[in-house]
Amino acid sequence: MTFSEALGAQAAWLSVWFYWLAIAVFILPLALFIWRETRAAAAATVASNLFNAIAVPWMYSQMGYVKLLGLPHILVWTPLAWYLWRLINQANMPVWPRRILMVVLATLLGSLAFDTVDMVRYVLGERMPMVGTLVN
Repeated sequence: MTFSEALGAQAAWLSVWFYWLAIAVFILPLALFIWRETRAAAAATVASNLFNAIAVPWMYSQMGYVKLLGLPHILVWTPLAWYLWRLINQANMPVWPRRILMVVLATLLGSLAFDTVDMVRYVLGERMPMVGTLVN
């Protein structure tokens, strides 16, 4: 089973969440390149997403669809979330970039919550690949 097939085999609500992630974390940050104040945030977000786009499927190919797959998100999105939070709170931040940053940050924090719970469950011993997602 490919990584894309494993994602598609998940519950319907997870599919909706994955589509939302694609919009809020992968596409929406591209708009931040418009404003000088947020170009570094746009570049950091794109770079973190490129890292995750390589690391997560690679981990899947090595381990299957296990709860540890969120680890790359935790490693790169935690510092990114802190950076975005600080940027949002700058007094000179224009309104629209601030709104975009807030949507991106809220989505990152939601994903990090899921990823952290999954990682803790993995560390506590829940290490079997999820049913129906074994790597061939």
